[in-house]
Amino acid sequence: MYTIKLFLFIAPLVISSRIDQDYSSIDSVSPEPKSRFAMLDDVKILANGLLQLGHGLKDFVHKTKGQINDIFQKLNIFDQSFYDLSLQTNEIKEEEKELRRTTSKLQVKNEEVKNMSVELNSKFESLLEEKILLQQKVRYLEDQLINLIKNQPETQEHPEVTLLKTFIEQQDNSIKDLLQIVEEQYRQLNQQHSQIKEIENQLRRTGIQEFTKNYLSSKPRVPRTTPSLHLNETKNVKYDAIPADCTTIYNRGEHTSGIYSIRPSNSQVFNVYCDVISGTSWTLIQHRIDGSQNFNETWENYKYGFGSLDGEFWLGLEKIHSIVKQSTYILRIELEDWKNNKHYIEYSFHLGDHETNYTLHLVEITGNVPNALPEHKDLMFSTWDHKAKGHSNCPESYSGGWWCHDVCGENNLNGKYNKQKAKTKLERRGICWKSQNGRLYSIKSTKMLIHPTDSGSSELTEAN
Repeated sequence: MYTIKLFLFIAPLVISSRIDQDYSSIDSVSPEPKSRFAMLDDVKILANGLLQLGHGLKDFVHKTKGQINDIFQKLNIFDQSFYDLSLQTNEIKEEEKELRRTTSKLQVKNEEVKNMSVELNSKFESLLEEKILLQQKVRYLEDQLINLIKNQPETQEHPEVTLLKTFIEQQDNSIKDLLQIVEEQYRQLNQQHSQIKEIENQLRRTGIQEFTKNYLSSKPRVPRTTPSLHLNETKNVKYDAIPADCTTIYNRGEHTSGIYSIRPSNSQVFNVYCDVISGTSWTLIQHRIDGSQNFNETWENYKYGFGSLDGEFWLGLEKIHSIVKQSTYILRIELEDWKNNKHYIEYSFHLGDHETNYTLHLVEITGNVPNALPEHKDLMFSTWDHKAKGHSNCPESYSGGWWCHDVCGENNLNGKYNKQKAKTKLERRGICWKSQNGRLYSIKSTKMLIHPTDSGSSELTEAN
């Protein structure tokens, strides 16, 4: 551009100079014949200007060409981004359709469960009515049999009467078995109905729009999760036949260890593992056997529970509190070391609620292992993200939530699971039980169980 301006400035000067020379030649006395060609200096100036103009135009063309190439590159990048965005949009639409189909299926299943529940309720009520009628008939027949026996004390019982009594007993047993089956089916349907409701609520809370927004903005970071026991809860169940604890289940005739549903007073229904030991049933609140479950969990998970009831798990402080607030309970701790020696200790205890950090108060009853937990003192529960006052480093030191006092002790049944290594010292940061006499027990497996004090537990032996 600068070269063009210079040429435009020089050209008028050259033309003006040429005109002045023409005028001066006209005014001269002896005019000479005009030359048809421009003067050599003028031609050189003009050529130089044209040359500079050409160089300027060449530079301008190169710059323009580079700018056009940059524009084309940016357009290509934009086209690729737009294409990627369209692909992501199509994927989101497909996922949205899948979510809608899943929601519709869940709604259909929910309706089916509701219909089955209503049908079972009607059948159950009819069975109850039939049972009442049969019981009335049985009572009437029993009264007749009693009168017959009183009136004929010396005669032998008639064979027809014996057959009738046998038939009535068989019918009564059949009705009882049928009622138990119906109750179990009813409980399972209620659990399925609750799980479907929970999934529907999660879908509603998540929302399709929020999902799309989160997906487009950034790829979410996957958090560390642990299976939580409160997923087994059955909400809004109103059925008085559900027992309050494992002892009630045992008294009803269930004498096999396994997973059962309970509902303590003023609480929701949830599943527990009932451990039958020496003629009584204990509620298992903690179990560790192989280190498959990470116990370095958050306060929220320790509050509501985590793990698997048929493996390693922590029942949950809130559930434990809902059980033990019903009556006076015994806490039993069972330990097994790496030499397969089994130990146990039992306490009468009191457990506070969440406002007291689930404070534990212990009094030893019996056992064959030295006591390692301080008695008659308030032990507050702490985790790495919820530290009780005065216990800031205990959960971090032992990698698991536990009840602490003024200083961190050497016992922590929720610590890191350290497998035994040959010819090496056992780590202190792990499952250990150090008694007041200084002896440190390295633990291979642990159980923590609770049981009402109204049926004794001291008869359990070391073999357990």
